[in-house]
Amino acid sequence: MLTPDSSLTTAFDAVVIGAGPVGLACAIEIQRRGLSVVVVDKGALVNSLIGYPTNMEFFSTPELLEIGGHPFVTANYKPHREEGLDYYQRVARAEQLPLRLYERVLRLDGEPAQYRVVTDKGEIRARYVVVATGFYDVPVKLNVPGEELPHVSHYYKEPYQHAGQRVLVVGAKNSAAKAALALTRAGAQATLVVRGAEVSASVKYWIRPDLLNRIAEGRITAHFQTTVQAIRATEVDLLTPAGPLTVPADYVYALTGYRPDYALLAALGIGTQPDAACTPTYNPDTFETNRPGVYLAGTVCGGLNTSRWFIENGRHHARVIAGHLAGQ
Repeated sequence: MLTPDSSLTTAFDAVVIGAGPVGLACAIEIQRRGLSVVVVDKGALVNSLIGYPTNMEFFSTPELLEIGGHPFVTANYKPHREEGLDYYQRVARAEQLPLRLYERVLRLDGEPAQYRVVTDKGEIRARYVVVATGFYDVPVKLNVPGEELPHVSHYYKEPYQHAGQRVLVVGAKNSAAKAALALTRAGAQATLVVRGAEVSASVKYWIRPDLLNRIAEGRITAHFQTTVQAIRATEVDLLTPAGPLTVPADYVYALTGYRPDYALLAALGIGTQPDAACTPTYNPDTFETNRPGVYLAGTVCGGLNTSRWFIENGRHHARVIAGHLAGQ
């Protein structure tokens, strides 16, 4: 069983914020270079994976998801969510990484080499800070009336509770496509709302034709070039190319994407660039931010361009950062 460091005030060479795969990879590499490290996360270990749909299949093969040189053994060509959860937990145990879970970072005080990471449970003193917070915890909102109603969710888990229900899915990419297909097969009446003129071309090649065929045969109703205007208890107002339209909906999944926690980045003193992606400020060679001794790793480096970095390529940031911290 993993044993978090529960002391309220401690000192480490480095604090890694974010206990996802990339954060764990950073901690492993830092620790292997003889530096002390602790991983802090406001949720569980690999919290984003816990929020992924039940039995979700990764798009990557296991060797691309490995961290720290630990083999990811699976009988499947592409591993499932539950296997990923088990793998990353086993790696954290094997590496004996100090963890402080369910502890929210509030801000970063102090000067370079004498930082104080302030959390809702105390302070952690550190020479360096690595931010590997991903993006999955902050959904892109529709910003329409009714979005906060209890039957509206930005996270899809599984379809079975929706058998016999009318379910509206908003989005055009992989998450929305897979949700609409699974809901339909579980006995729901799915309606897909897409802002663009078609299902995104970026939807995986084995998912997109399936969705288009279900739309063509009428099992899934799709509205393109359409936006949600308002959500009520049993219906949703849409704006279509033909004008306003109200459709029935017992449940709404707004799967419109996610974004980094910019409020946290600001609280840590990390700036952003004036580009369309609001890219956080960092040196692409070292991943050091505008605040000396504070680094970024993984998906958060891409800002709103959340498809730029994944586990597969973001895990390599760990070696660069750890080498920089150790002066190598």
